[in-house]
Amino acid sequence: MYVAVKGGERAIDNAHAWLAEERRGDPTIAELSVAQIREQLALAVNRVMAEGSLYDPDLAALAIKQSRGDLIEAIFLIRAYRTTLPRLGHSRPLETGEMACDRRISATFKDVPGGQVLGPTFDYTHRLLDFKLAAEGELPKAAHQPASTGAMPRVTEYLRDEGLIQTEANSDATPPDMTRQPLEFPASRPLRLQALTRGDEGFVLSMAYSTQRGYARNHPFVGELRIGAVAVELDIPALGFAVEIGEITVTECETVNQFTGSKSEPPQFTRGYGLVFGQTERKAISMALVDRALRWDELGEDNLGAPAQDEEFVLAHCDNIQATGFLEHIKLPHYVDFQSEMELVRKMRAEIADGQATLEAAQ
Repeated sequence: MYVAVKGGERAIDNAHAWLAEERRGDPTIAELSVAQIREQLALAVNRVMAEGSLYDPDLAALAIKQSRGDLIEAIFLIRAYRTTLPRLGHSRPLETGEMACDRRISATFKDVPGGQVLGPTFDYTHRLLDFKLAAEGELPKAAHQPASTGAMPRVTEYLRDEGLIQTEANSDATPPDMTRQPLEFPASRPLRLQALTRGDEGFVLSMAYSTQRGYARNHPFVGELRIGAVAVELDIPALGFAVEIGEITVTECETVNQFTGSKSEPPQFTRGYGLVFGQTERKAISMALVDRALRWDELGEDNLGAPAQDEEFVLAHCDNIQATGFLEHIKLPHYVDFQSEMELVRKMRAEIADGQATLEAAQ
């Protein structure tokens, strides 16, 4: 039972003031601007947008500033703000095949049409502290190619042309929206993908890692990982056609996985899929691995009892805002609960002591 704390308004006001002072830090040091966070902490901004389900770099940067860099708190702020926004319509599905790629790699084929585009990545850097950054000087700009606008067919299309990979079923049905409807089990694949893209990166990463260590039948290859800008189009009924209302940056990953076949399907490869706002490739790859692990039933595979194969376990626990709320609620006053449990322990101890005294007297 929770107990309301009365007379604490002044203490709460003081806590808020102290929090604002701590957030600001040393006033002799220049304050971080939202623009600086947006431009120089872009990967943190991307994570907040992805797990907050709102694509707005400025608002995500503001949330990071307000939360003192606590990304889960920033995600909470973004989700809370998102609930105040009206729903004006639904965009068309993103045509990621037409993406202007900043980065596009494949671990399955060396030579693919469009080429391998390494892009901005930590993959080839030495994990050594760069003390030049501490000098706060401008580093020389590296020459780089603009985003590729040429045709870059998906790698999995080559496997599909040979009949070596499962053909994904297409549907014109509107997928369920977990931001408006409660998550129910069993969940359809579109609903699972929504939950995973909003899920905590660390949790989804751990589930993906577990599949690689043998806690599911999962031997993935990164068929393709691509990062870039895609157009967002909205159907306008009055016009009778769709118009482009903007573009967003996304990370898309398709994994290629072994599949021994079933009674109705021949041996072939299957896919795992991940799509996340911004440059968030670790999350996209993790999402693809967990997506594939959760498909065991529809593919006619055995459930090995692995955590990543348990739909309810994964989807009910991957949301960091729900997890944080339930975890941190134990900071609230539980005085009545604790008093009742303390009385129970005292009573049990007294009964044990009485029993021991009776036994000693009988001896």
